[in-house]
Amino acid sequence: MKLWKVLGLAGLAGVAASGAIIARDQRQRAQLSPEQVRDRLHERLEKSQANSQ
Repeated sequence: MKLWKVLGLAGLAGVAASGAIIARDQRQRAQLSPEQVRDRLHERLEKSQANSQ
């Protein structure tokens, strides 16, 4: 029975850590202006096109 408790607590800690990472990522994205988002997308597109050739 002790093993199940440990596994349950480890799973709960994993879910909490994942939620914290997602929340931090959302806050960073929310701080970007539309121009910054557009610039980043254009950079990604250029990189992906350069890598595919």
